Amino acid sequence: MTIAITAATGQLGRLATAALVARGADNNVIALARDPAKAADLGVETRMADYTKTDTLVSAVRGVETLVLISSSDFNDRAGQHRNVIAAAKAAGVGRLIYTSILKGDASPLLLAADHKVTEADIKSSGLDYTILRNGWYTENYTGNLGPALAAGQMIGSAGTGRLSTAARADYAEAIAVTAIGAGHGNRTYELGGDTAYALADMAAEVSRLTGKQIPYNDLPPEAYAGILESFGLPSGFAAMIADADARASEGALFDDSGTLGRLIGRPTTTMAASVAAGLA
Repeated sequence: MTIAITAATGQLGRLATAALVARGADNNVIALARDPAKAADLGVETRMADYTKTDTLVSAVRGVETLVLISSSDFNDRAGQHRNVIAAAKAAGVGRLIYTSILKGDASPLLLAADHKVTEADIKSSGLDYTILRNGWYTENYTGNLGPALAAGQMIGSAGTGRLSTAARADYAEAIAVTAIGAGHGNRTYELGGDTAYALADMAAEVSRLTGKQIPYNDLPPEAYAGILESFGLPSGFAAMIADADARASEGALFDDSGTLGRLIGRPTTTMAASVAAGLA
């Protein structure tokens, strides 16, 4: 079986490629990237593919049986970029498309979910066999900011006491590998989240415990949080989407207690404490 992964040089793409190689699929994996030279260290075949350049896509996925479409990180017509990949997959005769969507999918209230909702609908109407992985939040979305939090003496956000079912990127990458290689995942949609939910105050307490410093969690109104993110250099629209995600998390939008992710990958998901320790390291 030939498996191709888009955005293979991104954070999730690299981990998913490594997970496939670790499962012995390296001779059948193709890394797709805008700059194939940046994928040379992955140890698999590389091909040029750009979501925005449709002429590159059909040739890139020709002969591919399973295509992993990792959602674009470019918010300039993201749904349109995904649509280009779906059309190329259909034209090239790809057997199955795996898509990394968002937790709760078409029921998610997050602003970030809008493109995912469109893409899920496009995939289902394409006639392609599919597997939709509705990924929850990456724990690294928070642990990646621990340096500034320690410098400021506090963690900030707008999630209130909302419970977050996050998991490490490596956990979601394993889910990609499992569903790409394994049987029985055709035309299935999986809601994926970490095994144990927590609130951001719990993460702040863990940071305090590991560092020996008192790092409280300061909950802010979404508008204030977005303004601070903008002051850090984030574009205003993206800052607003991040703040919105936190605010919706306070209402349960990033909570999942199905245990599906752990069952798929055959092990417990990475704990928040382990991710915090890795982030601090």
